Amino acid sequence: MKEKLLISACLLGVNCKYSGGNNSHPLAERLKERFELVPICPEQLGGLPTPRAPSERMGDRVVTRDGGDVTEQFRLGAARALEIARKNGVTRALLKERSPSCGYGAIYDGTFTSTVVPESGVTAELLEGSGVQIIGESAIETLLQ
Repeated sequence: MKEKLLISACLLGVNCKYSGGNNSHPLAERLKERFELVPICPEQLGGLPTPRAPSERMGDRVVTRDGGDVTEQFRLGAARALEIARKNGVTRALLKERSPSCGYGAIYDGTFTSTVVPESGVTAELLEGSGVQIIGESAIETLLQ
């Protein structure tokens, strides 16, 4: 039986990115050889539409470029992602880097100036705090070894 791996749906080519596009990763399909993939998009799980205004995390809040506060939608999406992880017995997640929800260890700072800070997105933070190992997409090759 294959290990289940939570994965940002955008990495699989699902058009759920804020702009309406995706972040398809050339190696993501190869993961199906080793894992049963469990795709998630926390922003959509939290009720946000696609496309949507770009958002960045600023401390405990998530704000849109036009000044809106989408913190509650991000928290709801994170909680739903954790629920999916638990229901599927997931212990690892491959997530989109720098995302205000999925980013792990480095995200944009909320000023919309491409400034990166050493923090994690709302979903990555919740998953890690619940014992799920987070892997950013730049380390995807480690999952294929």
